[in-house]
Amino acid sequence: MTTFTDFGVPAVLSTALAELGITTPFPIQAATLPDSLAGRDVLGRGRTGSGKTYAFALPVLARLAASKSPRRPGRPRALILAPTRELATQIDATLAPLAAKLGLRTLTVFGGVGANPQIKGLKAGVDVLVACPGRLDDHLRNGHASLDAIEITVLDEADHMADLGFLPVVRRLMDQTPREGQRMLFSATLDNGVDVLVKRFLHKPVTHSVDSATEAPIEMSHHVLHVRGDDRFPVLVDLLSAPGRSVVFTRTKRRAKVLTRQLVQAGVPAVELHGNLAQNARNRNMAAFSEGTAGTLVATDIAARGIHVDDVALVIHADPPVEHKAYLHRSGRTARAGAAGTVITLMTDDQQSEVRDLTRKAGVRPKTSRTRPGDPLLAELAPGERTFVAPTAAPAPVATAAGTPRTGAARRTGRGRGPARPAETAVPEQNAGGGRRRGGSGQPRSNQPRSGQARTGQARTGQARSGQARTGSTPVHTTQSRSGGAAAFSSGTRVGGSRSGR
Repeated sequence: MTTFTDFGVPAVLSTALAELGITTPFPIQAATLPDSLAGRDVLGRGRTGSGKTYAFALPVLARLAASKSPRRPGRPRALILAPTRELATQIDATLAPLAAKLGLRTLTVFGGVGANPQIKGLKAGVDVLVACPGRLDDHLRNGHASLDAIEITVLDEADHMADLGFLPVVRRLMDQTPREGQRMLFSATLDNGVDVLVKRFLHKPVTHSVDSATEAPIEMSHHVLHVRGDDRFPVLVDLLSAPGRSVVFTRTKRRAKVLTRQLVQAGVPAVELHGNLAQNARNRNMAAFSEGTAGTLVATDIAARGIHVDDVALVIHADPPVEHKAYLHRSGRTARAGAAGTVITLMTDDQQSEVRDLTRKAGVRPKTSRTRPGDPLLAELAPGERTFVAPTAAPAPVATAAGTPRTGAARRTGRGRGPARPAETAVPEQNAGGGRRRGGSGQPRSNQPRSGQARTGQARTGQARSGQARTGSTPVHTTQSRSGGAAAFSSGTRVGGSRSGR
């Protein structure tokens, strides 16, 4: 059996990996490590979940440790660019324990949070900087950092950066790194201008393609459930009340927050992830999902790339995506690192042709079944005893945008709710121009946790229960919506409809 040490990974890193239960390299790691450790420019192509993070993290740390260059204030030695805050955070979580073994320091930089701690971290000196493009560009413009000491640059999920419009600022950042430095680019595809980055910044790159992004993993089973419009929510509740972690994708931010509230009211502990949540709320909700306090994550395509949580058994496309690539990236939240997983698409009558075209372009042949609530097929797809958690009847006070607490009675719950102010103001991620961006001024709402009464039985479908639910011991941040009841979800969104962001 080939080990990391066989590829030239330092013993201290191989031992640290073994302590984490990682002993055998994945294909993308085995393919790229000999070249990346030798200092060559590398172009790695592989779908999400194929193990790309360790493929670049190990050579970055090994080469920095070997170079013995001093750590200097405001002059990081390695740069890893990522398209989203969540991905940057996860990369750092992978890097930091290994870096500590070598006496190296890491730092994350992204928007949506205060800049001062990042500025202090840069001034203190950092070996590996993991950053989103826009906020890093701001720090450079303001003189808080320089990229002239960068020895290694990594672009992760480069195609996703292109999708988000970050290529101009990425080019500007790359131009500020030394031309003789090593550069690695990892991407699922080479479209959307990624090939321009390769030609401009990589010098005779060695290309390795593993786990094509245009093919679904063989460990992943695909199903299309043909449902009536008013059956969508009951079917969804049945699937999500089974044991295990699930990720549910919606097309818009509003539908994500509406559906999350409906699921909680139906007894399914769920949290949301979308662009209208401030960073602290995103962190809280991801922690609740990762720790198992909430078994369901309802998300827009912001979670389709770079989000890794162990043991996600089920991905549900509550709203089928527009593009086949989005279908594959969403589905990639399960069946990761060789594990098995199930992908389910909910389809109504008017979505048949779009879903058929979507799955054909994605290269999958799902099993299509007409389904009603109570169908035994649901228990086959999501096995286990169904469990529901009753929402709390008397929620804790909630801070409004003005900072004035409101009681649960003042907020009113269920249908017929009056106009509600958003509990979280949108904090957009970096824009491509790197200039000044809008930030949220509202105070994040922090719901105090209360453990609900667990009970088993039939799911209550769409009937709103009074009170705002909390799940387990972790505060869950949500945004309020004026729409209530399952009807808002069951009405559906046509596959080719308009987008409203992430």
